[in-house]
Amino acid sequence: MGAPSIRPSPRRRPIVLALVLAAAATLAVVGVVALTRPGGSLIGKAAPDIVGTTLEGSPFRLADLRGRPVIVNFWGPTCDPCSDEFPLFKSKLTDHATDGLVVVGVLMADPPDLARTFIAEQGATWQTVDDPAGAIKEAYRVAARPQTYFVDRDGVLRSIQIGELREADFERQFGLISGGS
Repeated sequence: MGAPSIRPSPRRRPIVLALVLAAAATLAVVGVVALTRPGGSLIGKAAPDIVGTTLEGSPFRLADLRGRPVIVNFWGPTCDPCSDEFPLFKSKLTDHATDGLVVVGVLMADPPDLARTFIAEQGATWQTVDDPAGAIKEAYRVAARPQTYFVDRDGVLRSIQIGELREADFERQFGLISGGS
């Protein structure tokens, strides 16, 4: 007679799998709630400064954009929802040009050459900052791509969109940053 097996029986495997998935989902929800609730997150605080180099090789600093509403979008060209957002950003830059809207991309988890090609094909005009070491991602507590941050004219983070940004999401959150000083 051998030692008892510690593996779940075939009948219990679906239950164990369901419990593991439920635990993972719970942790994800707790993380999102902690990230987005006022007082327990970055919301309502000064947005972490972004200091880096654009894909064109120019120095970039988020603090230089004070006085303008800014959207910071963490993306990558191999992320389908990220790619799907580009036409929205292009149209919103035109729609809100008189408000001084600025979109800033932060390249995450993809090579710069691939991003440059994608940006050129899309005709995107906004700057994208490369984040090869992940320091910007860490400062913003990014969970996944795409993730978008709405920063008001005073440099205060007002809203976070986790997942693909849609028209209604944009307008609701842009309203939080378009006023100000």
